[in-house]
Amino acid sequence: MLWRVGPFCGPSTDQQGTRTWCGTGWTGQPVVWDRGPRTEVIFGAYDHRVHFLNAENGQPVRPAFKTGDIIKGSVALDPTGEPILYMGSRDNYLRALRLDPTRAVELWKLSSVSGDGVWNNDWDASPLILGDYLFTGSENSWFYVVDLNRGRDLSGAATLSPKVINRIPGFTNTLFQKIGDRMVSIENSATALGGNVYFANSGGLVQGYDMAALISGSSRSDALRFSYFAGDDIDASLVATSNGMLIVAIEDERRPSADKARSGDLLMLDPSKPADPVVWTLDIPGRTGGKGGLWATPALHGNYLYVPTHVGGLLTVEADTGRVTSELPLPWHGWSSPVVIEGQLLVATCEGDLIAYDLVDPAKPTETWRFRPSGAGCWESTPAVWNGVIYFGNRNGFVYAIGESAPADARSILIAEAPLQ
Repeated sequence: MLWRVGPFCGPSTDQQGTRTWCGTGWTGQPVVWDRGPRTEVIFGAYDHRVHFLNAENGQPVRPAFKTGDIIKGSVALDPTGEPILYMGSRDNYLRALRLDPTRAVELWKLSSVSGDGVWNNDWDASPLILGDYLFTGSENSWFYVVDLNRGRDLSGAATLSPKVINRIPGFTNTLFQKIGDRMVSIENSATALGGNVYFANSGGLVQGYDMAALISGSSRSDALRFSYFAGDDIDASLVATSNGMLIVAIEDERRPSADKARSGDLLMLDPSKPADPVVWTLDIPGRTGGKGGLWATPALHGNYLYVPTHVGGLLTVEADTGRVTSELPLPWHGWSSPVVIEGQLLVATCEGDLIAYDLVDPAKPTETWRFRPSGAGCWESTPAVWNGVIYFGNRNGFVYAIGESAPADARSILIAEAPLQ
């Protein structure tokens, strides 16, 4: 452990009432902003704030930006290099922040509260930014396309004048009839593939839209290019393969149905064949009446998928066939999405372990090391890895930097306890 900061805790209210939440969300991952002399780690946390830390020592680079509720999802940096951060909060706003040297300045915010929202108003997804446009879904079950209109003010500082140029429903009445309720939201991040943008919702509907048509303001029906009903909640992001397929990881939330039985819990779809898109499926059932399925986004490496399961275990799946080539023991509640980096697979568990597997034989990962920081609890967030250091948050309230040991005179362990505010 090179450093840790926290604890980051705050109250929030959901269907289970008001509780204190600590750490970072299972849809959350830090970004690492390497800008020459200084590298920053940026993340949203359950203390209602976005934090900006020096990657070397965990110390704040600028004051945290406060929102009105917890932040569950991943933040996104502007891909053009502009010092702009995009993020959503459970206070029902999607925001753009300019990262000035001494503070974060709010440039824009978009409310998800609307009379035609379906279920909730949170923003879990990490915005997808391509060129001048931002694509993202909200838990209100609508999908937004925003023209960012980047610019500069008289001092040369970056500006935005965003405009929502399209807003389409991620739901249909047919979907509500199939699932028997209206508890539908968009919680995964959009995936771009072949000129289309794909996402899924918690009703189990996988959808693909022509990006050019969305940008031109076309309606849902005119822009829709692909639709598949998988039968259950899909919160993991869709994984695009190099040959144009989509990997879909499905939760086990609703009553058993013929649609869920047809789709299984992990499947490959060929969006070029909308009438018959299923390439293969894989069932991951629960045990002794518990839930099965998948919450983590699988990692794709070459022709292999690495899949932590909710019931426990790490599956290696041959991507083109769906054949399981390896199954390794892992604890229950595998929600942290795995990461492949330099021939190693990193998997974090809800018991507090970070485990590295060697992928010399990608069909059969072999464990090389595991590390549990003192006091670590459940890892739900996804790690970010940069220059040999692993950054991510734990549900014990702290965010960690984990790396190789170094001589005492070269790097010391720093515990930076952030006061609760």
